[in-house]
Amino acid sequence: MIPSKPTTPDPSFVTSDKVKEKKIVDKVNIKEKLKLFKDYWSPRILGQVNDYHVKVFKAKGEFVWHKHADSDEFFLVIHGELTIKLKERDVIVKERVVILKEWDFFVVPKGVEHCPYAEEECHGLLFEPKQVVNTGDADSDKTFKAARL
Repeated sequence: MIPSKPTTPDPSFVTSDKVKEKKIVDKVNIKEKLKLFKDYWSPRILGQVNDYHVKVFKAKGEFVWHKHADSDEFFLVIHGELTIKLKERDVIVKERVVILKEWDFFVVPKGVEHCPYAEEECHGLLFEPKQVVNTGDADSDKTFKAARL
């Protein structure tokens, strides 16, 4: 038996004052998008999941020590190797190093001071709330407002 069609349209596809029309976009090829820019530590926006941006970045050398007071930061390495230096604060400051190889990911908890570093060129993916600035609380010449690819 064929189910009958609903009489009310799916609200995710209805345009009204309260519901935004759902946009269907094409697939994204990350490898192709990475060819579109050369700048290190200048993330580019590939898409959006709810209130989070999906960003791609290229890294080489040291970034800046910074933290994000209100947000975790997700790093996924897709090419190369990324080292993330961390300063964890309990009673004393403890330094820790996390080394990410291809297809490893790590989540830096909100409020944890960290400094990414790549000896050689590295490519990665970030998931961050839309309002997050790449340098967090640090005032730096590496602060970059992510652009959409």
